[in-house]
Amino acid sequence: MTANLTVFPVANGDMALINLDNGQNILVDINIRSAADDPDDDTYDVATDLKDRLPRDSEGRMYIDSFLLSHPDGDHVTGLRNHFHLGPPEDFPDDKKDDLILIREMWSSPIVFRRASAKYVLGEDAKAWAAEARRRIKLYREKGSAVGDGDRILLMGKDKDGKTDDIMGIVIPQYGLITSANRGATGHFEGRLLAPMVVDEDDEDDEDLIHLLEKNNSSVIIRFSIAGDGYLDKCRFLTGGDAGVAIWERLWDQLEHYDRDWLSYDVMEAPHHCSWRTLSHDRWSQLGERVKVSEKARNALSQIRAGAVIVASCKPIKKDDSNPPHERAKREYVSIVENDADRFTCTMEHFDEKGTPVEFKIYHAGTARKFALSAAASAAAAGVSGIASVARAHG
Repeated sequence: MTANLTVFPVANGDMALINLDNGQNILVDINIRSAADDPDDDTYDVATDLKDRLPRDSEGRMYIDSFLLSHPDGDHVTGLRNHFHLGPPEDFPDDKKDDLILIREMWSSPIVFRRASAKYVLGEDAKAWAAEARRRIKLYREKGSAVGDGDRILLMGKDKDGKTDDIMGIVIPQYGLITSANRGATGHFEGRLLAPMVVDEDDEDDEDLIHLLEKNNSSVIIRFSIAGDGYLDKCRFLTGGDAGVAIWERLWDQLEHYDRDWLSYDVMEAPHHCSWRTLSHDRWSQLGERVKVSEKARNALSQIRAGAVIVASCKPIKKDDSNPPHERAKREYVSIVENDADRFTCTMEHFDEKGTPVEFKIYHAGTARKFALSAAASAAAAGVSGIASVARAHG
């Protein structure tokens, strides 16, 4: 099968679906707003679009093999309770097979929830995710790897104070690899877990610590390497939730000299909906065009492969003081993709023009934007090459 990557138009929110070449799927975040569920509202019905793309199991239930929540902000988890089954899979209601989606395996970060709930009031969908994660962790402690579809969980990073030391069989450490979805076959993708960062929360001498412990900067960051038509590493997809400038600077400090290739990509989802705060410590409202881009953060976000594309999952980008998205950030991202404006796409602008999500086909020759064109023409139109080049720093 040909693999696909779809980035849905959900305004200032994230929602991406990876269809692997073995038929499995991975969902990254959701933002299914009430307006999108209202048949009398003209907001894009992302839930129906998602469900139309999903397979069904032997019992007729729609399912996601693996569902990653980058962090518990509402624009990354809205719609969970309305559209996904939570609880034991045997309790899935028979009359909801066209309404609810079974999550075969959750990918969740214990530390991001701990940091968020300590400082912020979680929304109801985020609380529901956390409760379901606790249920699955408890079940793993009781049954180990014998848990089945709908009960599995994979933890993105360790928890603090040794709280996950007894369940390391389901923990991916920072910089570790995820090699399968829902304990399925390996060889169809790899996911390098780059964040959340492991930091000592008692280290009061670290001036940047307060920034690293914010809920946005605790976002899960994964660089996927996705196979196409059975050929490895045909699309590298970098997704990082709402991670801000401090986390990208720290990643560059750690990876610059030996492992910068872990940051390289063919497609990147611009962090925090094309926010200026991902690229700079300076406040636009105070300095305007005198702001300075963080060289380290820019370098971390500039490890492009030949013809790489950046997708901003956000509302239309205008030249005003809105943030996110921010027009100055867009300019910086366009410069990262070699000043080729066609290689920067805003999901809502694309939807307003084309009426579709932003989609990529991942096949034996590489990655191509999906248009009503031949594969060769599509690749040429998008400027995405299937030939890997050495990732390089800019700035």
